[in-house]
Amino acid sequence: MENFEDQKFCQSCAMPMTEELFGTNADESKNDEYCIYCFKDGEFTSDMTMEEMMNFCIEKMVEVHPEIDEEEASKMMNEVFPQLKRWAKD
Repeated sequence: MENFEDQKFCQSCAMPMTEELFGTNADESKNDEYCIYCFKDGEFTSDMTMEEMMNFCIEKMVEVHPEIDEEEASKMMNEVFPQLKRWAKD
């Protein structure tokens, strides 16, 4: 079992990733920074803002984790998303 510190998270949607969920680069190699849902063939799969991505992910998180309500999910994402590579301000 992986240590939590070793866990990779998609740098676009913050989803925990394992190797089978890695996105793909333009040369079809695996990309370990972004998941297959966010990054394919070297490009992001959707053109959305950080806020749009967070709203999409809040719905998914509440579906998968019914013990977390929308307010708590939103708070968590507002803390995490600005730190992700795709959304971080230089």
